[in-house]
Amino acid sequence: MIIKTAISIPQSHSGPMILPIISPDIRNFDALQCGYVQLDIKWCRAVAVDRAVSAVALSLGSGTLHDWAAGQPSKEEMRGRGVIYSVDLPTDPPTPVVVRRNRHGGLLHGLTGEYFLFPTRAPLELTTSLRLADAGIPTPEVIAYAIYPAAGIFARSDVMTRRLPSGDDLPAAWKRADKTVRDSMLVAVARLLNALADAGAWHADLNLKNIYIAGSGNDLTAYLLDVDRVTFPGGSGIAARNFARLARSARKWRERWGLDFDEDSLTRLAVLEGERK
Repeated sequence: MIIKTAISIPQSHSGPMILPIISPDIRNFDALQCGYVQLDIKWCRAVAVDRAVSAVALSLGSGTLHDWAAGQPSKEEMRGRGVIYSVDLPTDPPTPVVVRRNRHGGLLHGLTGEYFLFPTRAPLELTTSLRLADAGIPTPEVIAYAIYPAAGIFARSDVMTRRLPSGDDLPAAWKRADKTVRDSMLVAVARLLNALADAGAWHADLNLKNIYIAGSGNDLTAYLLDVDRVTFPGGSGIAARNFARLARSARKWRERWGLDFDEDSLTRLAVLEGERK
């Protein structure tokens, strides 16, 4: 691991210029053993992959990562839980990234919004993504995150990930695909499900929208999204649990939004998942 001493950044907040430094306290923080660096800044805590530390520090000089992304002239806006920005991080060469603010979904959305118990989900997302990547599971690389303490025990956080290759989530890709491409998509999804099972990983929210399809023709990759919902309980039932969760999502999409992901497709997916290579 490369240890840096200090990085000076311009400061737009009130008060003196802040020097983010590498914290000596790396206990129980496995990500720091994988090429990540922790920055201590008076008003937030940030972690970035080593090659992006300077660019992330400069980005935090103008506010939060989300504020910085929102202010980029070349940004592209996407919608998820709030506004998500696609921008280029000024590394050398530039790194295409996606910046999002962590927000609650479901029943908590209207109650707590973007406020989580400290330290929020961001550190878990990083360590989970590293474990998934080590197991060969395609998922967006976390470039950085920043945690902003709020009132009392609450905090907000932003996560910056590497932008995935051109593609779309599974429902959108499925809608415009012909039969041949759909079969290739099922092969890619089956490969992802098998990799999850081999890693002992269970995704508690494995729905069609949390699978991203990229590539062309027969060369497709299924990426796993929302990895902060992944745990690693292991056991022989993991494959069945993941498949059941995904099948439930496919039926929901069919019933509510008319997506023609039919039972034959689910049967085909089950057969492909069972064909270990």
